[in-house]
Amino acid sequence: MPKNGTFVIVGAGLAGARAAQTLREEGFDGGVVMIGDEPDRPYERPPLSKGLLTGGAEPGSVFVHDAGWYAEHGVDLRTDTRAVAVDRAAREVRLADGRHLRYDKLLLATGATPRDLAAPGAGLAGVLRLRTLADSRRIGAALVEGAHLVIVGAGWIGLEVAAAARQRGATVDVVETAALPLRRVLGDEIARVFADLHRDHGVTFHFDAEVREIRGAGRVSSVLLADGTELRADAVVVAVGVRPNTELATDAGLPVDNGIVVDAALRTADPDIHAAGDVANAYHPLLRRHVRVEHWANALHGGPAAARAMLGQPVSYDDLPYFYTDQYDLGMEYVGHAPPGAVDRVVVRGDVAKREFIAFWTAGGRVLAGMNVNVWDVVPSIRRLVTSPDPVDLDRLADPGVPLDALRSG
Repeated sequence: MPKNGTFVIVGAGLAGARAAQTLREEGFDGGVVMIGDEPDRPYERPPLSKGLLTGGAEPGSVFVHDAGWYAEHGVDLRTDTRAVAVDRAAREVRLADGRHLRYDKLLLATGATPRDLAAPGAGLAGVLRLRTLADSRRIGAALVEGAHLVIVGAGWIGLEVAAAARQRGATVDVVETAALPLRRVLGDEIARVFADLHRDHGVTFHFDAEVREIRGAGRVSSVLLADGTELRADAVVVAVGVRPNTELATDAGLPVDNGIVVDAALRTADPDIHAAGDVANAYHPLLRRHVRVEHWANALHGGPAAARAMLGQPVSYDDLPYFYTDQYDLGMEYVGHAPPGAVDRVVVRGDVAKREFIAFWTAGGRVLAGMNVNVWDVVPSIRRLVTSPDPVDLDRLADPGVPLDALRSG
C-alpha cells in the first residue's frame, strides 16, 4: 500500500469526502487534495429535497464533516475551485485558474448536473433546479403560504419537493410526460400509490403533458402546456433528471458510456484513475452488468471503496443499489435493481390501500428488487432475497404470514 505521494479527488461531495476520510483511516499519510466547484464544504444531498425544505433539518446538519476536520486530517480542501482538464501523460489536473496539480492517484467524483428544460422561457427568474445547497435555499425561499408552484417532472426529486411545498402551504401543480409518477421505475400499480398519496394532500397532476412555454416578464408568472392549459406559477422547479459530469473523463480519453466506465474496483481504463458516485457507471459483480446509481448510499459506500482500491487493496464493490424517500406520512426504502423490461411480475404483501406493504419486482421467480413502504426493519431480509440466485415461491412471498427469512427456493 502506498504511504506517500499525492492523491487528488475531483469532486467535493459525499463520495469525495468519504474517500478522503477512508484514505486517512486506512493509514495513508501522503497528500490528499480535494477540489470542489461549490463554495460549501462537502455535504449530503438527501436533505436538500427533504428536511431542509420542510424545516425538519437544521442547516448545519447536512455537512459530512465539521469545518475543522479537513485541516485536522491533512486534507487540502479547495472549494470554489474548478478542474478543467486531466493530463494523463503528465499525471496532472489543470484548474480553471491555470494552476496544475500533480497526482499519483486520481479519483473523479464529479457527480451530475440537472437537465435543462427545452422550452421558451426556461431561463426566466424563478425557474429553479435542485442539485446544490444554494439551489435548496432558493427553492425553500419560494415555498411560502399561498405561493403557486409548478414542478416539471414527477420523479423522486419532483415528488419530494411537492410534498415539502404542500406541507408549507403552497399550491402545487406537477407536470409529467408519462401517465403516472415514477411509472418507468415502479410500474403502474405502485406508481398509483404515489399519485394517490399526493392527490390526497392536494397536489394537482397533469399527466401525459408537456411544457410548451414558460411565461413572464423577466420573472416567471405562468406555465403553458402543450394542450393549451395555462398554470399560474410564482416559481417553477424543473426536475427532469440529471446527466453525469463526464467531461473531464471524455477529454482525457477515458471510456464514457452513461457515466465514466469503471470495473468492480471503480477503476477506469487508466489504472491510476478511479471514479465513484453519480458519475460512475460501474460493473456490479452480483448484477453482472454495469449500472450507474444516482442515490445517496452509492456515494456513501462507493467513495470508501474507491479509496481502498486506490491504496492497492482488493476491492469488489458489490453493494446493492439502495435509496429511500419521505413524503408526508409515507416512508419508503428500496433495495435492488429492476431495470425496465426485466420484470415479469410485481408481488405485493401487505395493505396497499393503507400504504403499509412490501413490493417485490421479480423475473423468473427471482427477486430483483424490493420496496418497503411504512414497514420497517426488513431491508436485510429483502437484500438476502435479492442476492439469492434461487427463485422463491411467489405465493408465499405475497403472504404476510410467512416470514421473509423463511422463504426457500422452489
